Amino acid sequence: MNGLLLLIPIALSLGLLGLGAFFWSVQGGQYDDMDGAALRILVDDDAGADGALP
Repeated sequence: MNGLLLLIPIALSLGLLGLGAFFWSVQGGQYDDMDGAALRILVDDDAGADGALP
């Protein structure tokens, strides 16, 4: 029973810390461009000026 008195506040504080980090990332614009990262994989940046691969 004494272990629960220690573990419950630790679990609640870690949960609030994670929630705070999530809201901080949302406010920082981390999730603004969801389609850009998905389409960036299709762009071939390795092609040279003539379009040939090295």
